[in-house]
Amino acid sequence: MNNRNVSSPFTRPVWAEISRARLLHNFSMLQQLASPDIRLAAVVKANAYGHGATLCAPWLAAAGAEWLGVTSVEEGVAVRAVCATQRILVMSGLWQGEAEAVLEHCLTPVVWEPFHLDLLARAARQAKLPPQALPVHLEIDTGMSRQGAAHGGLLEELLRRLREEPDSPLLIEGVLTHFHSPDELDSPVTAAQIAAFATAVDTIAAAGLAPALLHAGNSTSLLTGHGLDALRALAARHHAQLMLRPGLALYGYTPQAGGSVSEREEQSPRLKAEGYGLQPAHSHSLRGGASALEGFQPVLSLKSRIVSLRTIAAGATAGYNGTFRAARSTRLALLPIGYADGLSRLLSGRGHVLVRGHRAPIAGRISMDQTILDVSGIPEAAIGDEAVLLGEQGNDRITAEDLAALCQTIPWEILTSIAARVPRVAVD
Repeated sequence: MNNRNVSSPFTRPVWAEISRARLLHNFSMLQQLASPDIRLAAVVKANAYGHGATLCAPWLAAAGAEWLGVTSVEEGVAVRAVCATQRILVMSGLWQGEAEAVLEHCLTPVVWEPFHLDLLARAARQAKLPPQALPVHLEIDTGMSRQGAAHGGLLEELLRRLREEPDSPLLIEGVLTHFHSPDELDSPVTAAQIAAFATAVDTIAAAGLAPALLHAGNSTSLLTGHGLDALRALAARHHAQLMLRPGLALYGYTPQAGGSVSEREEQSPRLKAEGYGLQPAHSHSLRGGASALEGFQPVLSLKSRIVSLRTIAAGATAGYNGTFRAARSTRLALLPIGYADGLSRLLSGRGHVLVRGHRAPIAGRISMDQTILDVSGIPEAAIGDEAVLLGEQGNDRITAEDLAALCQTIPWEILTSIAARVPRVAVD
């Protein structure tokens, strides 16, 4: 991304640059992998993984995204305001008082609880919708134990209710599930989830319902192709369209990026404990070769500027609790960005920031609104210099994978933690 000054109404020198060109490049790569028989639901939940949903959703829509995935009805309403015609899938269900907004804004909810059906049917009848006029997608729990109807009691109850209400305004347009170990899509665990999903879909079909869409899988499914043959066969058997829901890869990252998973686990023991990426990064063969992985480009850069400089003597401390103590005369730079902006406090004394193309270590503890850098090794650093906390400068770059390894977490959390008070600025 460029290092130019960005013209915008904000004055505090903290901002995130969002590259339209890179987002569309990543989406195009996913489209190529999906072509010709798989639909994509471009996931823009959690403010487009921290990138700004009202920026990214219209760009994706203009590039041909037919479906956009959001978490909640509230997110769906916000995306609908900038995307008039796209299908918007509300992936985490609905709650009391939200069914009317689903109808008003033409959202498509994921359902699995009986009360979801009650809320929607009541609102649809009040709006005088004809039978099967309100499309919903039914989620099946195949092992995630988070949301969805497990095959058996709950699924049978939902199907019974639908059978007993032939004039129901609800239409089961889609059936979906969620893999709990998508990075191991060729594993026996995920194969068992696909088999459970197939059993549930067969049961739904036996009840006389014919969903037009079946969807499961994410970015990794497209990158590796593992599990797709079974999903394709299931969709073909039921004369349905297969759809996948890519998220992270849209924004330039894949679960295999940033070195092997074993290397990341060495840096971050918590990853393994949480079940993240237990297979080596290259245990999967990538469709289209290594370029299928290397071609994704990070879309977001997080930036600030040096607003103050000072030199402290050897032995002087900096930051809360004096955790940084100068071993020699040290030049410090102040950035007006802190953990309230989404810069994790876990980076205190560990992370780096790019200044004039060089890495400046974070000195001491990150404050709520400020961060101190040691720029002793960058004597030309000056007030007003751009500081890149996430992104590229010169010949170096800092990625969400890099920060995740230091924070013992995953890149999803790094990106979505960038606070709402940080302006998102469209570039290129």
